[in-house]
Amino acid sequence: MSTTEKVVCVTGGAGYIASWLINLLLHRGYTVKATIRNTNDSRKTQHLLALEGAKERLHLFKADLLEEGSFDSIVDGCGAVFHTASPVVFSASDPQAEIVDPAVRGTLNVLKSCAKVPSIKRVVVTSSMAAVVLNGKPLTSGVVVDETWFSDPVFCEESKLWYVLSKTLAEKAAWEFAKEKRIDLVVMNPGHVIGPLLQPTVNLSVELILNFLNGTEEFPNASYGFVDVRDVARAHIQALENSSASGRYCIVGGVMHRPDMSKILHHLYPTLRLPEKCEDDKPAVVAHRISREKVEGLGVNFMPLEVSIKETVESLKEKGFLSF
Repeated sequence: MSTTEKVVCVTGGAGYIASWLINLLLHRGYTVKATIRNTNDSRKTQHLLALEGAKERLHLFKADLLEEGSFDSIVDGCGAVFHTASPVVFSASDPQAEIVDPAVRGTLNVLKSCAKVPSIKRVVVTSSMAAVVLNGKPLTSGVVVDETWFSDPVFCEESKLWYVLSKTLAEKAAWEFAKEKRIDLVVMNPGHVIGPLLQPTVNLSVELILNFLNGTEEFPNASYGFVDVRDVARAHIQALENSSASGRYCIVGGVMHRPDMSKILHHLYPTLRLPEKCEDDKPAVVAHRISREKVEGLGVNFMPLEVSIKETVESLKEKGFLSF
């Protein structure tokens, strides 16, 4: 591998997936240039600077997704870029300006910077299963979702699913731009990400488990496609290192209805009081399936969800968010 190929950039470096990605990249001997909105905020930097290999091979840079050219000098000299930064916000007074535009413009700004750098061999963008599954088709038993599915922007807008809309439009914009500029783009579509936290704050996907444990009376009648954050980070690295990787990859360890999660938590922590009542009397939403064939072809082996759930809870306890 040339020296350039061992230098990579990770945008949104302080995030949940990005922190684990940086951790694994450092373990594999990469030099990492990570971008952060505010490099003076120790809650965003401390856990990264404490990683093994960080002293020698991690460089933090301040960059703003909405500022065109903000990434030019940072991606210069890199062999690859992982674009993980995107606002994870579900409601806003002006959803277009606060959620949709930053996701789309941010992705295009990063790709514009990449298009100027001949040394960049591949760009891996973190999208989401949100950009895959919401097309108005019912997700019932027997349905198998795969990489050919795309969420429908019209359906998302009518349903006021702004985060889903932002991920869908950002991914579509990325594919169009990459095609036009001949960028070798691979897109990762993780489901609901759980697992231990490296960062000191609780992110929205782990908050789902935290809220569940913190005594809500009822659980939603919903199924979730869960995946361990470490599997997501490993899949990103496989997408870079495996030269035949192409297109998009659904990354979901398994789909689970909330009572199934309750059973696992009850088994792990018998004294816990968990919500036992569903919020509505409708039949339980039966879990659909998400194809793992393509991502397993990359060499990704999924951790058992029981392990991920246990380690999420233990991590929340260790960081002081749970006490039992």
